[in-house]
Amino acid sequence: MSDATAPAAFQGYGSKSYRAYVLFVLVIVYTFNFIDRLLISIVQEAIKEDFGVSNFMLGLLGGPVFAILYTTLGIPIARLSERANRITIVSIGAFLWSLMTAACGFAQNFLQLALCRLGVGIGEAACVPPSQSAIADYFPAERRASALAIFSLGIPFGTALAAVGGGWLVANFDWRTAFWLLGAPGIAAAILLKLTVREPPRSSKVEPPSFSETLKSLSTKASFWHIAFGGALMSFVGYGSSQFLVSHMVRNYELAPTLPQEIANASYALGAIGGIATGLGTFLGGFLSDRLAPKHPRVHTWLPALGMSIAIPLYIMSFIQTEFAFAFGFLMLAPIFHYMYLGPMYAVTMGVSQPLQRATAVAILLLIVNLIGYGLGPPFVGAANDFFANQVLAQNGLTLAQCADAANAATCANAQGLGLKTALGTTMIFLGWAALHFLLAGRTVVKDRVG
Repeated sequence: MSDATAPAAFQGYGSKSYRAYVLFVLVIVYTFNFIDRLLISIVQEAIKEDFGVSNFMLGLLGGPVFAILYTTLGIPIARLSERANRITIVSIGAFLWSLMTAACGFAQNFLQLALCRLGVGIGEAACVPPSQSAIADYFPAERRASALAIFSLGIPFGTALAAVGGGWLVANFDWRTAFWLLGAPGIAAAILLKLTVREPPRSSKVEPPSFSETLKSLSTKASFWHIAFGGALMSFVGYGSSQFLVSHMVRNYELAPTLPQEIANASYALGAIGGIATGLGTFLGGFLSDRLAPKHPRVHTWLPALGMSIAIPLYIMSFIQTEFAFAFGFLMLAPIFHYMYLGPMYAVTMGVSQPLQRATAVAILLLIVNLIGYGLGPPFVGAANDFFANQVLAQNGLTLAQCADAANAATCANAQGLGLKTALGTTMIFLGWAALHFLLAGRTVVKDRVG
């Protein structure tokens, strides 16, 4: 076909200003998505005190209890998204997860809180695959990594708002109020999305491939599987550490004279880390990938690997600090390099998938990423915390059962803090494994791309 008769490249759906508005609303919705999923980690020290649960049980609340239905329902919802109105699906999901987050504030015991977290996971399963599929039909391919990276800013924005808002509400009210007041506004975001955002036309009118056909197609794309398992290990570290960062700061540094105010101050610090450092890294990953891709077609794989290799020593340096100022300084740097992978990970997934396979491909990606990351990360850190804390206690001739004695309170508190430091530092080693997968993906990513 000659240049004169070749079809014009897709320039995007709608005007530039409308595409920007759509992305803005989707970022708002995704922000509430992360507020509602991460709020549990902000208030967990208060929940631990109220319900008397172990670190491992806290890890279950932040991990598998949420992740089981969140990940498994992603596939059928993504299949529905290939045929049905994606904006409606996201809107219904946002309404449900916001309602269930508010319901967490009424829980009277661990089981009731766990059931509410299951409900949050059901609603949030309807967010990412249909949202990213719609974004792919709104934006041209050369702007897709940037658009997906901007969408992913909902992660740091949500983290910051959950940390700052949740911390302030715990200090001035209680953890139940935090769930009520931060969960309910997501309902308004769901309504705004449904009323003001149009479903974009799909880039193909052909009947969507079946799930088995999509899986068979992806099975030949080695780059996809390396990206998926690399992203899973990144999430294993990210979700596992973020679940316990506030607890780490409360247990290891003197931030305030009372527990509620300590939680608040630690949450504000996490808000700065999540909102600034993670946000900057997420944006830079997509921005640099799009800018470098014309000359470096494998940049979506080696740039995240480079970021991880820089993040590992920065994290380790943070967790060995005894002064909060130095620990916080390193924690402000490490996520910039850690989270450069998000935009490139999704861009590779979109790039190796046919248009009508994209929502399902993202759901398969998230199934792997979240089963390993969310399902195993928080409970691993919690279990490691208990293990290392018990070792410290044993060195002092104590057991966990003896921590109920007020005379042992100081020794037990020190053991919990040192145990969590060691657990977090150990978890960072998995970033090196993740970097290896991203580098291996670079060997086939160009060959695996579709038109």
